[in-house]
Parts: sequence; structure tokens; C-alpha cells
Amino acid sequence: MRAFRQVDVFSAEPLRGNPVAVVHDAEGLDDETLAAFAHWTNLSETTFLLPPTDEGRDGGADYRLRILTPGAELPFAGHPTLGSAHAWLEAGGTPRADDVVVQECGAGLVRVRRDDATGRLAFAAPPLVRSGPVSDADLDRVTAALHITREDVVDAAWVDNGPGWVGVRLADAAAVLAVEPDWSVFGDLDVGVVGVYPEGECAVEVRAFCPGIGVVEDPVTGSLNAGLAQWLTAGEHPVLPSSYVASQGTALGRRGRVHVGREGETVWVGGDTRTTIVGRVDLGD
Repeated sequence: MRAFRQVDVFSAEPLRGNPVAVVHDAEGLDDETLAAFAHWTNLSETTFLLPPTDEGRDGGADYRLRILTPGAELPFAGHPTLGSAHAWLEAGGTPRADDVVVQECGAGLVRVRRDDATGRLAFAAPPLVRSGPVSDADLDRVTAALHITREDVVDAAWVDNGPGWVGVRLADAAAVLAVEPDWSVFGDLDVGVVGVYPEGECAVEVRAFCPGIGVVEDPVTGSLNAGLAQWLTAGEHPVLPSSYVASQGTALGRRGRVHVGREGETVWVGGDTRTTIVGRVDLGD
């Protein structure tokens, strides 16, 4: 039996964010067991806390994280990073540095810090592994999957920090909420859609579609929001300000709020975290 937590991420309201299942002290579990449990939870991500590797420890890592969807393992994902850091701290984890938790994962070392004023955790967005324009052929696939026309697309770019995201900007938030994807042509695409609100609490509405990894629409997505922020807050004429709040999950009845801030070249992506389930899990080992 191993300690277990389920943490709701990116919402200050109970049961309105994106839950992540976190297994503590996961040493000794084989890949088949990890994949089977992630498939069984049927959440967008399930994570497993492990000691850092020697290389990670030398780099300052406090723990190592493996991140699995129902159908694949990811090198990095945002809401599992925040939820797992929350679970690790709540279980008594003590960071080696006073001001930051360092997570080792497939994408390398990721820093997580806590805002003393709000209690929110935020991660430093990892570098994009693919950026820049989307080819005409790829954009044709994306628009067909989203069931929209090329004329509906204001802009598009690769914003891939590990999961494979391509970002698509539509005319406004209402256009984002109106998207009805054609799942039959999605294939292995991981697509994030973003549109600006004319006014209000949130600057943008975001939706994330990734059926190829077993998640049809993700409720609230840290990695996607990180990539979108690196794209849309950059350049001489940025689309978004250096600090803003993104809404996600509206189409699914959630109320995700992603707090984004750019500090120089670093984008921080944060949100509220709340433990909803504490217990022990029997994985048959």
C-alpha cells in the first residue's frame, strides 16, 4: 500500500479545476503497473513521485516525477507538476532551496515556487522544443480536426514544450467556445485553441484537444498555457500583456483559472491547488 493523493489544480473552487492522481513513494513499480493505474484512474494525468536520479540530484532536484495519461507517458505537463508539488509539500517534503521546489522529469529540471501572498504554486515554463510557423499541410490537418476554416484562424504556431502542442488563435473567446472538433480526423494532433476576451477577469479562453493520448479535451492545461504565453507575450507587439489570467474548462463545466506572468525571458504559470482525496492505494505489488 502506498500513500495517495488526488489534487484539484487551477481552481479556487472545489471540484472546478483539473484533478491529478499522485502516488507517493513509487519506487519499485514497473512500467506496466504505472500504465495500468493511469489507465484505471481515467484522469487526464496520473503521476508517480520518485527519488531524483544522481544527475537530477546534482542539479538540485528534490524529487523525480513520472507523468502518465490513460494512453501515454509525457515528458512534461503543467497541472500534474503543480498538483504533485502540492502533494509532495503537503506530505512533508522539504525543498533543498528555501524559495523553490525543483522537479526532475522527462523534460529536465522544472522550478516550482509558491506565492506567499496567495499560496498559489507556479512553475517556470520549460523551453519550447518546437516553435515557429505551422506549415500549410499541418494547418489543413488542424483546421479539419477543429472543424473550422482557414479563414477562422487569426494565427497559428508550434508551442510544443513536450506534449506536442500546436497553438491556434481564433477571433475571440466566443469562437473558441463554439469549436466542435471532428474527432474522426484528429489522429495524433495535440491542439490548443485560444481567443481573447474583450473585457473582464480573464484575458483569454483556452481549450486543449489531445485524443491521441487518451484525453479528448483536457479541462485545464498548464503545459499548453505555458506554450501559448511564450508565444503570445513575446515580440515587439505582443498579443497579451506580461501578466494575465486565462480561463479554461468552461466548455466542460469547469472554472479553471491559470495565472501567467512573464519575468524577462521566463514565463511562470500558476494556479490554486487543493487536495480532495487522501488515502492509500493498493497496486498489487
